[in-house]
Amino acid sequence: MTLPILELAGLRKSFGELEILTGIDLKVTKGELAFVIGPSGSGKSTMLRCCNLLERPTSGAVMLEGRNIAASGVRLDPVRRRIGMVFQSFNLYPHLDALGNVSLALRKSLKLPRAEAAERAAAALERVGLAERARHHPAQLSGGQQQRVAIARAMALEPAVMLFDEPTSALDPELVGEVLAVMRELREAGMTMVVVSHEMRFAREAADRVIFMDQGAIVEQGTAEEIFGAPKSSRLQAFLARQAA
Repeated sequence: MTLPILELAGLRKSFGELEILTGIDLKVTKGELAFVIGPSGSGKSTMLRCCNLLERPTSGAVMLEGRNIAASGVRLDPVRRRIGMVFQSFNLYPHLDALGNVSLALRKSLKLPRAEAAERAAAALERVGLAERARHHPAQLSGGQQQRVAIARAMALEPAVMLFDEPTSALDPELVGEVLAVMRELREAGMTMVVVSHEMRFAREAADRVIFMDQGAIVEQGTAEEIFGAPKSSRLQAFLARQAA
C-alpha cells in the first residue's frame, strides 16, 4: 500500500476560544490534485497554512512523506522546502526582477551558488511561459504574470507538494486562465497539489478529488463527478446552488 505524501490526522486549530478546524482527517497521494471548496470562513485557508506550519495546529498530526512535521523539535526550514506555497497575493520583491525573485529563494533556501540559482530560476520561468520577462520587475508585469513568477519561485525548489491558496482571486477575470493553464501543466507533469479556490470549472476539469469543507470540518469528498453531479449532503447541495445562482 502506497503511503500518502501528505496526511492530516485529527487536525484541530483554535484561536483563543474560537475553534477554526474541528478535527480534519485528509490523505493526499503522490501526483494527486486535491481541490478544496467551501464557503468563506469554513477553515480552508487555515487548513492549508497548517500543512506547512505557517499556522501551528492546536492538536493533531501533519504527516509529510511519513513524518509528523508538527511534532516538537522538527526544524521548519527543511520542511518548508518540501512544501511549496502560492498565495492570493504574489509576495514578490518589487526591487528584484522576475529572475531575481526566483533565484533569491534558491540561494536562501537551498544555498545554491548565484550562477546555479540563476540557471535554475531561468528554467522555472521558462516552464511558466515567462522566459522573455525574466528581466522585468513586478511593476512591469500583469497580475497574472506576477502570479506565474510566484508559482515559478515555489516550483524551482522542487517541493514534494504544492499548496495554492486562492491563487486567482486577486486577478482580473481575463488573467485567470493563464494561471490555471500553468497549474494544469504542473498537474500533468505529476506535481502533487492541494488547491483552495472558487474556480469551480477548473475543479470539474482538473481535480482528481474535490473536498467540501464547512464550519471547520470536511463534510464530503469525492471525484469531481460525484461532488458536482451527485452531492449527498444538504450543506454541499446548498453551497453549489449558491455558486450557480
